[in-house]
Amino acid sequence: MTSHAARARINRAPGPWHVRLAEGLPSAIDHVAAAAPASHGFLRRAWFAAAMQTYGGSVRTMIVEAGDTPVIGLPLRTVGPRLARLAAVPGSFWPFRSFPVAEDTPPAAFDTLLSTLARTVRVLRIGPVYDGDPAATPLIDAARASGWRVIDRTIATSFLLDMAAARDDGVWPRNSTLRKNRFHEKHLAEHGTLGWSFLTGADWPAAFDDLAAIEWSSWIASRTDGRDAKFTRAGHGAFWRAAAADPVLAGMFRAALLTVNGRPAAFSFDIDAGNLKYAVANSYDPTFGKHSPGKLLYYRNLVDALDRGITRVDWGAGDSGYKRTIGAAPGPAIRDYLLVRPGASAALAPLLRLAWRKH
Repeated sequence: MTSHAARARINRAPGPWHVRLAEGLPSAIDHVAAAAPASHGFLRRAWFAAAMQTYGGSVRTMIVEAGDTPVIGLPLRTVGPRLARLAAVPGSFWPFRSFPVAEDTPPAAFDTLLSTLARTVRVLRIGPVYDGDPAATPLIDAARASGWRVIDRTIATSFLLDMAAARDDGVWPRNSTLRKNRFHEKHLAEHGTLGWSFLTGADWPAAFDDLAAIEWSSWIASRTDGRDAKFTRAGHGAFWRAAAADPVLAGMFRAALLTVNGRPAAFSFDIDAGNLKYAVANSYDPTFGKHSPGKLLYYRNLVDALDRGITRVDWGAGDSGYKRTIGAAPGPAIRDYLLVRPGASAALAPLLRLAWRKH
């Protein structure tokens, strides 16, 4: 959640801007995240620390400050040999890889950041991020203006659901959908007692085991090697368990869980960021697939979110069919970026562009 006091301090901070390069992940990242837009409030120190712990590597962080007020926290994970000076913003692919920037941070702060960045890295990868990202976009704009070569590749189109607007228009949820859900729920109950629960805060990290059990029963285990599963220990489960050790992040992590006779049958996992919900993952046990357990659960999940003041859902990329069915519409494009510093490094940009876009 954005701190109004932190934002006020930044608005009063006139500069001059200065940058300090810290080894590791300093606590200043949390101060910046608290003053960032609510959509980026989850980009806390523990978020990046969980990524480093899970995926490995070394990290340094650039902190841009005005006086003693930090306004930008840019973690840099070393890629390849350190002498090559290649870096990437760490984090999870879901919902995106960006970094915290305090709201209303002026362009001059990004210009100052770039000056130090040019002495530190040759190439920086940012992404995937959404078009208009409040941190990546001003940095990319400043880089272009300063002579950096910017290479991008499009990953996908996002899908967004404005639940509040659809409800006010009387088109969501549709009565026909609710009737179908009641029909499926009645027949699903023939398998046993249905349990509906909502998980957050102190439920983590133990509750991830129930989500992982559903993933192991789903198509992920039968059709893939399981490495892309979100919550299994063979997949990305270590990341979410480590991140949930931060009580602030644990409070943002939410899941709806359906059990049948106590057996985990379906889940929907999200990150709540202000009035926005990032839909990170959902899955179900195909044993109950005939009765649409996933659909039943995510409708309950969304109604619960709307009752709690969540007005919008970001469904991310992929599988647009069910997202359109539920009412989502195409949103901003999701892209990956390489920022190549001016000079000799920029001469390699055409080769980097060719190789990277084929990757």
